[in-house]
Amino acid sequence: METSIPPKILFYVQHLLGIGHLRRTATLARNLVRAGFDVTVVSGGHPINIDLEGAEIVQLPATRATDLFFKQLVDEDGNAIDDSWREMRAAKLLGIYHRVTPDILITELFPFGRRQMRFEILPLLEAAKSEMKPPLILSSVRDILVAQTKPGRNDEMLDLVRRYFDKVLVHGDPNLISLDRTFPHTEAIKDRIFYTGYVVDRTGVKGGPEAPGYDEVIVSSGGGAVGHNLLKAAILAKPKTLLSNKTWRCMVGVTVEEELFQELKEMAGPGVIIERARKDFTTLLMNCALSISQGGYNTVMEVLHAKCRAVIVPYAGGLETEQTLRAELLAAKGVLQIAEEDGLTPEKLAEKVDLAYDGPPASAEIDVSGTDTTVALLRGWLAER
Repeated sequence: METSIPPKILFYVQHLLGIGHLRRTATLARNLVRAGFDVTVVSGGHPINIDLEGAEIVQLPATRATDLFFKQLVDEDGNAIDDSWREMRAAKLLGIYHRVTPDILITELFPFGRRQMRFEILPLLEAAKSEMKPPLILSSVRDILVAQTKPGRNDEMLDLVRRYFDKVLVHGDPNLISLDRTFPHTEAIKDRIFYTGYVVDRTGVKGGPEAPGYDEVIVSSGGGAVGHNLLKAAILAKPKTLLSNKTWRCMVGVTVEEELFQELKEMAGPGVIIERARKDFTTLLMNCALSISQGGYNTVMEVLHAKCRAVIVPYAGGLETEQTLRAELLAAKGVLQIAEEDGLTPEKLAEKVDLAYDGPPASAEIDVSGTDTTVALLRGWLAER
């Protein structure tokens, strides 16, 4: 009996500060595996225990950013990376590519971001393009790009798309925000751009009083270390809110230093639980009384899917603008409350918590079919080759 060979995907992702890119990649990878693809995820950020179901994870020697502007990258021991380190990693990535020989090569965010990783992504793309039969080369990008402040950067992105990429998967809904709002050259590559809808992790399970997170306030700050002030403000806001009698569960990013984690534990009063980020975060959202979080792509979409009451505090450090823009668009639809990160106090946060608790649950009429549409697009494109 003839057995069909699953199409192979090599999915490159590099997280540098938070882990949002890795989480979206993992959600896509799980659904692609379920759809019959043979998926290898190659990750260049610090190792994270994340569910990839049947996808293979290949961990490169890790690097991370040490500042909010991503200017300095360090290795696993905290040493600044140098040219020899870059050459070592580029060679490892090429080795993985030649081992996998993918039918589809996907780069998360690049060329619309991760410019720091050109030293290894450009050789990877050159190797793919030089094949007798190149793989389908795709860019996987969220709905909103970080605003560029340096002249020529958008031109550089346009040139790279034209040179290397067959298609661009935009994981968003143009009825909420289209890519041209944050990428001025969208019209020039409109034939390569495909909106998938938002990618949502739907693994959360709704339950009764025994369910994780039931009737609690879930406070989260992503997987990285930039939400420490939000967690502290939430702890101090608790007694000032209508929800002071509920359990407040504060989720601390997995990369947050132990010293900061202990500081939060010492601040926590009765009814406040401090713990590291959990795999069942989406289930906590499904059962909570209210969510307080930053405005990252994944968390916001999971909040909307869970239909829980929510306060969003968009992260606006460094050059980041995407969380604020997305949150403002959704707040304009009346689906959640926003508290500004700049000048955030326990009193201001408490006021927003009470407003959100008195209001309707979060919900929005937006396209959240990102995983299914991505699978359908990839199947269709392979069939055309």
